[in-house]
Amino acid sequence: MCGDKDASDLRADVEGEALLERSGTPSAGTSGEVEAAEPLLERSGTPQRAHQVKKVLAVASYGGHWIQLRRIAPAFAGHRVVYVTTLEPGAGEVEAERVHVVGHASRWNRFGLLRTAARILWIVLRERPDVVISTGAAPGFFAIVFGRLLRARTIWVDSIANGEELSLSGRKVGRYADLWMTQWEHLAAPGGPVYAGSIM
Repeated sequence: MCGDKDASDLRADVEGEALLERSGTPSAGTSGEVEAAEPLLERSGTPQRAHQVKKVLAVASYGGHWIQLRRIAPAFAGHRVVYVTTLEPGAGEVEAERVHVVGHASRWNRFGLLRTAARILWIVLRERPDVVISTGAAPGFFAIVFGRLLRARTIWVDSIANGEELSLSGRKVGRYADLWMTQWEHLAAPGGPVYAGSIM
Protein backbone atom coordinates (compact mmCIF):
# COMPACT_ATOMS: atom_id res chain seq x y z
CA MET A 1 0.00 0.00 0.00
CA CYS A 2 1.17 3.54 -0.54
CA GLY A 3 3.94 4.42 1.90
CA ASP A 4 4.82 1.10 3.52
CA LYS A 5 3.52 -0.96 0.62
CA ASP A 6 3.83 0.54 -2.84
CA ALA A 7 1.28 0.50 -5.66
CA SER A 8 3.01 -2.34 -7.51
CA ASP A 9 2.66 -4.61 -4.47
CA LEU A 10 -1.05 -3.83 -4.12
CA ARG A 11 -1.46 -4.28 -7.88
CA ALA A 12 -0.14 -7.83 -7.42
CA ASP A 13 -2.87 -8.44 -4.84
CA VAL A 14 -5.54 -7.06 -7.20
CA GLU A 15 -4.27 -9.21 -10.07
CA GLY A 16 -4.29 -12.30 -7.91
CA GLU A 17 -0.54 -12.86 -8.06
CA ALA A 18 -0.07 -12.50 -4.32
CA LEU A 19 -2.29 -12.89 -1.27
CA LEU A 20 -1.45 -11.84 2.23
CA GLU A 21 -2.02 -14.82 4.44
CA ARG A 22 -0.56 -14.71 7.92
CA SER A 23 -1.50 -16.83 10.87
CA GLY A 24 0.69 -15.00 13.37
CA THR A 25 1.94 -11.50 14.05
CA PRO A 26 2.77 -9.14 11.19
CA SER A 27 6.28 -9.10 9.73
CA ALA A 28 8.79 -7.24 11.86
CA GLY A 29 10.46 -5.64 8.84
CA THR A 30 10.62 -1.87 9.08
CA SER A 31 10.27 -1.40 5.33
CA GLY A 32 6.69 -2.65 5.39
CA GLU A 33 7.73 -5.66 3.36
CA VAL A 34 4.76 -7.99 3.01
CA GLU A 35 4.81 -11.76 3.08
CA ALA A 36 3.20 -13.10 -0.11
CA ALA A 37 1.45 -16.46 -0.17
CA GLU A 38 -0.55 -18.49 -2.66
CA PRO A 39 -2.09 -16.75 -5.72
CA LEU A 40 -5.45 -15.15 -4.97
CA LEU A 41 -7.44 -16.87 -7.72
CA GLU A 42 -5.74 -20.23 -7.26
CA ARG A 43 -6.95 -20.16 -3.68
CA SER A 44 -10.49 -20.65 -4.99
CA GLY A 45 -9.46 -23.16 -7.64
CA THR A 46 -9.77 -20.66 -10.49
CA PRO A 47 -6.95 -20.81 -13.09
CA GLN A 48 -4.93 -17.61 -13.42
CA ARG A 49 -3.51 -16.38 -16.73
CA ALA A 50 -0.53 -14.03 -16.52
CA HIS A 51 -1.31 -10.35 -17.13
CA GLN A 52 -5.03 -11.03 -17.53
CA VAL A 53 -7.02 -7.79 -17.62
CA LYS A 54 -9.62 -7.82 -14.87
CA LYS A 55 -12.66 -5.74 -14.07
CA VAL A 56 -12.21 -4.07 -10.70
CA LEU A 57 -15.18 -2.69 -8.78
CA ALA A 58 -13.79 -0.06 -6.40
CA VAL A 59 -16.28 1.07 -3.76
CA ALA A 60 -16.17 3.72 -1.02
CA SER A 61 -18.41 6.24 0.67
CA TYR A 62 -17.61 9.81 -0.31
CA GLY A 63 -15.27 11.62 2.08
CA GLY A 64 -12.33 10.03 3.90
CA HIS A 65 -13.08 6.54 2.60
CA TRP A 66 -13.15 7.90 -0.96
CA ILE A 67 -9.84 9.75 -0.54
CA GLN A 68 -8.18 6.56 0.67
CA LEU A 69 -9.60 4.55 -2.22
CA ARG A 70 -8.25 7.11 -4.67
CA ARG A 71 -4.82 6.87 -3.03
CA ILE A 72 -4.58 3.19 -4.01
CA ALA A 73 -5.96 3.72 -7.53
CA PRO A 74 -2.49 3.30 -9.14
CA ALA A 75 -2.74 -0.37 -8.15
CA PHE A 76 -5.57 -0.74 -10.68
CA ALA A 77 -3.48 0.39 -13.67
CA GLY A 78 -3.96 -1.82 -16.69
CA HIS A 79 -7.34 -3.09 -15.54
CA ARG A 80 -10.91 -2.05 -16.24
CA VAL A 81 -12.12 -0.02 -13.27
CA VAL A 82 -15.67 0.81 -12.24
CA TYR A 83 -16.18 3.02 -9.18
CA VAL A 84 -19.07 3.24 -6.76
CA THR A 85 -19.49 6.12 -4.31
CA THR A 86 -22.24 7.90 -2.43
CA LEU A 87 -22.18 11.50 -3.65
CA GLU A 88 -22.14 13.02 -7.12
CA PRO A 89 -18.89 15.03 -6.78
CA GLY A 90 -16.95 11.77 -6.63
CA ALA A 91 -17.91 10.92 -10.20
CA GLY A 92 -15.82 13.78 -11.53
CA GLU A 93 -12.73 12.95 -9.49
CA VAL A 94 -11.70 9.66 -11.09
CA GLU A 95 -11.01 8.25 -14.53
CA ALA A 96 -12.98 5.06 -14.90
CA GLU A 97 -15.06 2.95 -17.22
CA ARG A 98 -18.10 3.99 -15.18
CA VAL A 99 -18.91 5.65 -11.87
CA HIS A 100 -22.11 4.70 -10.03
CA VAL A 101 -23.52 7.02 -7.37
CA VAL A 102 -25.72 5.17 -4.88
CA GLY A 103 -26.59 7.85 -2.32
CA HIS A 104 -25.67 8.03 1.34
CA ALA A 105 -27.13 5.81 4.06
CA SER A 106 -26.14 5.05 7.64
CA ARG A 107 -26.95 2.34 10.16
CA TRP A 108 -29.47 4.72 11.76
CA ASN A 109 -31.51 4.75 8.55
CA ARG A 110 -32.53 1.16 7.91
CA PHE A 111 -34.66 1.95 4.90
CA GLY A 112 -31.76 3.86 3.39
CA LEU A 113 -29.43 0.94 4.05
CA LEU A 114 -31.82 -1.48 2.34
CA ARG A 115 -32.06 0.85 -0.64
CA THR A 116 -28.27 1.12 -0.82
CA ALA A 117 -27.91 -2.65 -0.56
CA ALA A 118 -30.38 -3.13 -3.42
CA ARG A 119 -28.50 -0.63 -5.58
CA ILE A 120 -25.16 -2.28 -4.85
CA LEU A 121 -26.61 -5.71 -5.68
CA TRP A 122 -27.86 -4.36 -9.02
CA ILE A 123 -24.43 -2.87 -9.77
CA VAL A 124 -22.58 -6.07 -8.90
CA LEU A 125 -24.97 -8.12 -11.04
CA ARG A 126 -24.60 -5.66 -13.93
CA GLU A 127 -20.83 -5.25 -13.77
CA ARG A 128 -19.83 -8.82 -12.87
CA PRO A 129 -16.43 -7.74 -11.48
CA ASP A 130 -13.45 -10.04 -11.11
CA VAL A 131 -12.26 -8.11 -8.06
CA VAL A 132 -14.15 -5.98 -5.53
CA ILE A 133 -12.11 -3.64 -3.35
CA SER A 134 -13.36 -1.21 -0.71
CA THR A 135 -12.07 1.14 1.95
CA GLY A 136 -15.56 1.35 3.53
CA ALA A 137 -18.14 1.97 4.68
CA ALA A 138 -21.66 0.43 4.24
CA PRO A 139 -21.71 0.44 0.39
CA GLY A 140 -18.33 -1.27 0.40
CA PHE A 141 -19.51 -3.88 2.87
CA PHE A 142 -22.49 -4.75 0.67
CA ALA A 143 -20.27 -4.84 -2.44
CA ILE A 144 -17.84 -7.24 -0.76
CA VAL A 145 -20.68 -9.53 0.37
CA PHE A 146 -22.44 -9.60 -3.01
CA GLY A 147 -19.14 -9.83 -4.89
CA ARG A 148 -18.12 -12.85 -2.86
CA LEU A 149 -21.46 -14.54 -3.60
CA LEU A 150 -20.73 -14.08 -7.32
CA ARG A 151 -17.21 -15.48 -6.87
CA ALA A 152 -15.33 -12.22 -7.29
CA ARG A 153 -12.10 -11.87 -5.34
CA THR A 154 -12.66 -9.40 -2.50
CA ILE A 155 -10.34 -6.95 -0.73
CA TRP A 156 -11.25 -4.80 2.28
CA VAL A 157 -8.95 -2.06 3.58
CA ASP A 158 -10.32 -0.65 6.83
CA SER A 159 -10.15 3.14 7.12
CA ILE A 160 -7.13 4.70 8.77
CA ALA A 161 -9.59 6.71 10.88
CA ASN A 162 -10.37 3.55 12.84
CA GLY A 163 -7.25 3.57 15.00
CA GLU A 164 -8.73 2.29 18.26
CA GLU A 165 -10.80 -0.54 16.82
CA LEU A 166 -12.03 -1.77 13.48
CA SER A 167 -15.07 -0.08 12.00
CA LEU A 168 -18.44 -1.79 12.37
CA SER A 169 -18.32 -2.83 8.70
CA GLY A 170 -14.67 -3.82 9.11
CA ARG A 171 -15.52 -6.16 11.96
CA LYS A 172 -18.31 -7.83 10.01
CA VAL A 173 -16.61 -8.10 6.61
CA GLY A 174 -13.83 -10.51 7.54
CA ARG A 175 -15.70 -13.66 6.59
CA TYR A 176 -16.40 -12.30 3.11
CA ALA A 177 -13.02 -10.74 2.25
CA ASP A 178 -10.27 -12.77 0.62
CA LEU A 179 -7.85 -10.07 1.70
CA TRP A 180 -8.87 -8.29 4.94
CA MET A 181 -6.62 -5.41 5.97
CA THR A 182 -6.16 -2.85 8.72
CA GLN A 183 -3.96 0.22 8.51
CA TRP A 184 -2.96 -0.06 12.17
CA GLU A 185 -0.43 -2.67 13.20
CA HIS A 186 -1.88 -3.11 16.70
CA LEU A 187 -5.28 -4.08 15.21
CA ALA A 188 -3.84 -6.97 13.18
CA ALA A 189 -4.72 -10.38 14.56
CA PRO A 190 -4.20 -14.07 13.83
CA GLY A 191 -6.74 -14.97 11.18
CA GLY A 192 -7.02 -11.33 10.13
CA PRO A 193 -7.16 -8.53 9.57
CA VAL A 194 -3.58 -8.21 8.34
CA TYR A 195 -1.37 -5.14 8.44
CA ALA A 196 0.84 -4.04 5.52
CA GLY A 197 1.27 -0.33 6.13
CA SER A 198 -0.98 2.70 5.75
CA ILE A 199 -2.35 4.58 2.77
CA MET A 200 -2.07 8.02 4.34
